[in-house]
Amino acid sequence: MTVRVLIADDQQLVRAGLRVLLDTQPDIEVIAEAADGAEAIALARSLRPDVCLLDIRMPGTDGLEATRAIAGPDVAEPIPVVVITTFDLDEYVYAALRAGARGFLLKDAGAAMLADAVHAAARGDALIAPNVTVRLIEAFAGTEPASGTAAPPLEPLTARERDVLAAVARGLGNTEIAGELHISLSTVKTHVASLMTKLDARNRVELAIWALGAAHRRD
Repeated sequence: MTVRVLIADDQQLVRAGLRVLLDTQPDIEVIAEAADGAEAIALARSLRPDVCLLDIRMPGTDGLEATRAIAGPDVAEPIPVVVITTFDLDEYVYAALRAGARGFLLKDAGAAMLADAVHAAARGDALIAPNVTVRLIEAFAGTEPASGTAAPPLEPLTARERDVLAAVARGLGNTEIAGELHISLSTVKTHVASLMTKLDARNRVELAIWALGAAHRRD
């Protein structure tokens, strides 16, 4: 199935660059571009793309406000949003996730990570830039007592699932995990989906947090 994407960024060159990266993917189609948040909201509501790729800093209605209008908790029929920005600031990460974003990437993420984030959002999953994921986990760890525990999995994990879980906890994307473990990308996706089911996790951040809690329990 082709994933239909709306791109919103106030810089035309950035929009063009993102379009080029996404157009290299056989199952992703950019159906529209917006120059600000207000235009992104209008196009999202009229075209109903599968995923919206939004910059944070835009004139007028910014990406955070647009995310709340497109994917926020009060939206009757939300559309998945991936926020992409030049600015690696924690307040942007937290604000974007609170607004309803299903992913958070930096603009230098590259074609593979960008495609992974779009596919994850279209599936109802979430993908966050690896360095950002690590910071979220560290922030979580800082709020947990040393004796923090993780609930047992609903079903036992296989050895390969434990390998994939450890890689997710380090902030690696699916493509990087496939290369490191010498397995196919589709196999990685299958393991990640299985881990989410067994650990009752909604996204990769929750998988990483579970791994952290399990490590505390072993200690």
